[in-house]
Amino acid sequence: MDQNIIAFILGIVEGATEFLPVSSTGHMIIVGDFLGFSDEKAGVFEVFIQLGAILSVFLLYREKFMTMLKRENWTRRNGLSLVHIFFGMLPAMVIGFFGHSFIKNVLFSPFTVIIGLLAGSVFMLCAERFHPDIRVNRVDRLSIWQCLQIGFFQVLSLWPGFSRSGSTIAGGLWLGVSRKAAADFSFIMAVPIMLIACTYDFLKIADQLAWSDFLMFVIGFVTAFVVAYASIVWFLKFLNKSSLASFAYYRIVIALIALWYFYL
Repeated sequence: MDQNIIAFILGIVEGATEFLPVSSTGHMIIVGDFLGFSDEKAGVFEVFIQLGAILSVFLLYREKFMTMLKRENWTRRNGLSLVHIFFGMLPAMVIGFFGHSFIKNVLFSPFTVIIGLLAGSVFMLCAERFHPDIRVNRVDRLSIWQCLQIGFFQVLSLWPGFSRSGSTIAGGLWLGVSRKAAADFSFIMAVPIMLIACTYDFLKIADQLAWSDFLMFVIGFVTAFVVAYASIVWFLKFLNKSSLASFAYYRIVIALIALWYFYL
């Protein structure tokens, strides 16, 4: 298959799954393997197109980012601030830094992703069924302590297949935070943490880039950006009326498909 068509398909997969609670890693592994695109170039490509997905979040939440970046708002307590984002990022950044090699070398396999998909599904269903009463309905009302607690739930997403948005939104529910408020915080927090992680990975593998791949990378980047933007807008509207249960059941189906495809 032509590499530009592969780039377009994977851009759609990345954009559609990166911020939904379905695990972009699981989908990229399955689809990439099915398309025969799982070599070293594939690793570089997947890191690069994530930057397109990150850009879509920044544009959607640009007003909140611009407000937080104003000097007088860096440490404000009334509303979201850089301090809230920092403490939300802290647990995953610390554990991700020290466990980076283990995560990349040991946990990135079809089998571990299947485990992550199933475990994340159970976690989301339990959160929907047993969460306490909702006390926080807006992201601007999150406390620093609540942001840190959501950050600890985000650590679960370091296991491929668990899903960053799934772990943080379900974690938010356990803390009495609404799905929409937890999703907003998850997406805003994803920009710096993904940017740092992608930049770190990209610098390690940048020497593998070739000018002959330029068009392919641009197609994947733009496609991921457009599809991610649309998927986030849809998902936030969906959360106003529905629960995470349908995503949990979908993840179980994907895990079973992956189990059949890779091992049966």
